[in-house]
Amino acid sequence: MAKRLFDMVLAAIGLLVASPVLLVIMLLVWKEDRHSPFYVASRVGRGGRVFQMVKMRSMRINADRDGGSSTSNADRRITPVGHFIRRYKIDEITQLWNVLVGDMSLVGPRPQVQSGVEMYTRQERELLAVRPGITDLASIVFADEGGILQDSKDPDADYDCLIRPWKSRLGLIYVQGRSMLLDIRLVFATLVAIVSRRSALRQVQAMLKQLDAPAEVIVVAARDRVLVPGRPPDSDFYPRTHDSNGVATPDPTGLKSKRLS
Repeated sequence: MAKRLFDMVLAAIGLLVASPVLLVIMLLVWKEDRHSPFYVASRVGRGGRVFQMVKMRSMRINADRDGGSSTSNADRRITPVGHFIRRYKIDEITQLWNVLVGDMSLVGPRPQVQSGVEMYTRQERELLAVRPGITDLASIVFADEGGILQDSKDPDADYDCLIRPWKSRLGLIYVQGRSMLLDIRLVFATLVAIVSRRSALRQVQAMLKQLDAPAEVIVVAARDRVLVPGRPPDSDFYPRTHDSNGVATPDPTGLKSKRLS
């Protein structure tokens, strides 16, 4: 009950405060092609229930019929205004409406498309035990997802290899250790990330240590090393190697690694 009240109050305040910016962006998106500035997408929520998530449209009309679900910064489907929307996460602000009506929470694992959920392992399905959120540990760690996939020839495949395994682990750590205090800290860290992503990442690492997260997850959360491939929870990781600090990480031999920005 406390979490729901927390969500409703902050979502209402957020929509009210952001309304002037949203109105300007809505007009700019509409002027580009004279189509709706909103994109309503089906996503899977708590318990596997499908809901309609509202986003500010950043891609051309019917873009979902022409390409994969993972999007890089170089994706040609993104409109000029869309690049601005994505850079400053303005498309996430409209999801406060979903929070207000109860489809989502401010904090929780990001909602996935049906095809993505169908690929979930048994353990990953635990992510559906809570309302999906606008932000969480993984949202801060992988805020630059589009940049990671920018030079990819197959963004969906690289997402499944480089990002999904770590996102799922971070999501499960949140689900298993969730609390009102953690939610408040994550909302604060998300706001800090607007000014200093490095500071926000340090806060995430501190939270992970307090939640007794595995060492390799804490290392990835720092985002200062090569992002190595892995497999989702409930699947074996690739054979492990150990760095100079004795931290075990998946061995990316034969797989594509990505140098972090």
